[in-house]
Amino acid sequence: MILAGDIGGTHTRLALFEPAGGRLALVGESSFCSRDHATLEEIVAKFLASRSGMIHRACLGIAGPVRHGIVHTPNLPWTVEAPALARAIGVSAVDLINDLEANARGIDALQPTDLVVINPGLPDSGGPRAVISAGTGLGEAAVFCAGAQHHVLASEGGHADFAPRNQLEIELLRHLAKRYGHVSYERILSGPGLVNVYEFLRDTGRGEESPRMAEALRSGDAAQIISQAALQGACHLCEQALDLWIAIYGAEAGNLALRVLATGGVLLGGGIAPKLVSRLAASGFLDSFTDKGRMRPLLETIPVFVITNENTALLGAAHCAAEMLELATSASS
Repeated sequence: MILAGDIGGTHTRLALFEPAGGRLALVGESSFCSRDHATLEEIVAKFLASRSGMIHRACLGIAGPVRHGIVHTPNLPWTVEAPALARAIGVSAVDLINDLEANARGIDALQPTDLVVINPGLPDSGGPRAVISAGTGLGEAAVFCAGAQHHVLASEGGHADFAPRNQLEIELLRHLAKRYGHVSYERILSGPGLVNVYEFLRDTGRGEESPRMAEALRSGDAAQIISQAALQGACHLCEQALDLWIAIYGAEAGNLALRVLATGGVLLGGGIAPKLVSRLAASGFLDSFTDKGRMRPLLETIPVFVITNENTALLGAAHCAAEMLELATSASS
């Protein structure tokens, strides 16, 4: 039995898989609110308490930089250590990988129906691919092909400096710098980031917030309320915020495509993009993605997809665990 995890700033998703005939069969899964628990070990113990069967290997994809089996999570007050998790699970070793590495590893397990095409481009099946995922934070990763082998490069590119492209975005940078000091792309391209964009437009007089919207934002999930109101055409200020957010998302996705020369495609993961598919396809996302001066013709050939399968990171972590288990078994025989 294999334990796989997808640990984000909002939700922690755990699943058990059983290797069968070269495939991984899902045995059971659960989702937990990350912030309701003091440690990841607490969540793992709760998940395993109601399940039977011996676990032979575990791999958890976690939002944050993984160094020597330790992660200090940027969006949670946790320090996650592989040895402590191994003891909680009852296995000899636990593999911790970046959550975007788990996403990237899960791509090959997806079906065509798990992807929505934003730009068909001219795909190069052997070319590098890029994954960019906006959710509670912003993650980025690259996949490089060497024959049949795919190698994933995890990163913390979401924390790189935000680069404004016009006067409006320069003012956004200045507005956020007063609040945060350093302004990363994650301060914009995330759920909390959408709220930052909305508040910038509101506070600089670019739109009027209705009393009804103000009340809704005080009492609910602000990012979800803003995005839903924008998609429904119920709030012009929300529409402005979402359109600006999407334009910046397209620009950074294009930046990532250039950095890794992602001729194999750019894939949008995370929890936000699947909810915005129609808007991404019809808005300024692609305009910003391709607006790279002399590199525009290149960007126009790069395929862009939205990943709609919410289990992608779990599948990736499970496949990673299966590979490690196979290597350990081979080494011991």
